[in-house]
Amino acid sequence: MLKGFKDFLMQGNVIDLATAVVIGTAFGAVVNALVESVLMPLVASLVGGEPDFDEFAVVRVLDGPPIQFGVLLTTVVNFVLIAAAIYFVVIMPMNKMIAARSKALGEPEVEEEENITLLKEIRDQLKAQTEVTNPAYIASLVEAERRAEEEAAKAEEEKGGKGLLGKAKGIVWGE
Repeated sequence: MLKGFKDFLMQGNVIDLATAVVIGTAFGAVVNALVESVLMPLVASLVGGEPDFDEFAVVRVLDGPPIQFGVLLTTVVNFVLIAAAIYFVVIMPMNKMIAARSKALGEPEVEEEENITLLKEIRDQLKAQTEVTNPAYIASLVEAERRAEEEAAKAEEEKGGKGLLGKAKGIVWGE
């Protein structure tokens, strides 16, 4: 039992996850500093005051506690600013660096894994075999062909018998 636990702890996934949590926490402090020290003062200068909307749209219902829509608005603004900061300061530059690096190194596009390619080939082969040997599939093809013939005959009748069959009927019946 302890050996299994030790193996679990030594797997790369646990170490990677722990490292990601630590780095994520540290990076969260950087993003919060960016938002609180740079972006929120910018918003405050645009709205002409404190970037805190907590007292905005307070509704009192009877004698109960106030409903503060401004607190929600402050949280939404903070979220949008944090998302924008992460996108414009981290994601966009990283994507450009990765694209420039790939272009400079001449790396080919990421190819599909061999397992995925094999699975797709197996799927296609099974589909082809099913289409050939499945009686229900063959019956559906026959039914579809019968319906197409009926529709063609119906369309021929609607034309007023001007087709080959209509001309043959006209000759036989003297029309």
